[in-house]
Amino acid sequence: MKKYLPFIIIVLVLAAAVGGFTMLWKNNNGGGNGNSTFTTTNQPASPGSTASQSPAALPGSTRPNVKVSSPVVIEEYGDYQCPPCGQLYPELKQIEAEYRDQVRVVFHHFPLTKMHKNAMAAARAAEAARNQNKFWEMHDRLYVNQKAWAEVADPLPTFLSYARELKLDVGRFQSDMSSNEVDQRILADMQKGAAAGVTGTPTVFLDSNMLRYEATNVEGMRQGINLLLSRKATS
Repeated sequence: MKKYLPFIIIVLVLAAAVGGFTMLWKNNNGGGNGNSTFTTTNQPASPGSTASQSPAALPGSTRPNVKVSSPVVIEEYGDYQCPPCGQLYPELKQIEAEYRDQVRVVFHHFPLTKMHKNAMAAARAAEAARNQNKFWEMHDRLYVNQKAWAEVADPLPTFLSYARELKLDVGRFQSDMSSNEVDQRILADMQKGAAAGVTGTPTVFLDSNMLRYEATNVEGMRQGINLLLSRKATS
């Protein structure tokens, strides 16, 4: 038996190597939806989810120079007090700058009120600013200055200072922050997100395709956008 042992070991090693190569080949070339950037079901992406296909199989990170039938819609479900949302904010700005009219960004409120005490107040501030056509300007201030208001006992004075900077009617802004209309808009976003499988923030959709947790970054968004642009390309 001992004299055959080296040959048995060699056979086992070769078998393992062939099996590993076969699995890798299947993962890189096999079925599925052909795109590891997106989730394959309507379930929310999570840190524990794994890609079934190599990102190398996706289009590259260079913005394709193509005419498209319509822009790729980037929908973010976010919480203004959420640190990962704050980290994603400049990355989304970078994507907007790179792709310009090939993408359209939409923000949906999904404040995690059990975790973030000032998240709902911040969402109300953004919606109150929307009533005076300054939603994105307030949105930017809330994320850029997240650390300045996130943990304060009362963020209202800070939000009022942002309203003054934006030259809003501050009295109307404060009244709108506590209005039922604003609360209903935020609630509608939250209900829409929950129906789509959103359970945490940030959650990003590209043309209704939910990005995987590990792809929710500049490179993951580029790959997903490039794939969708290639499908939308017109002659």
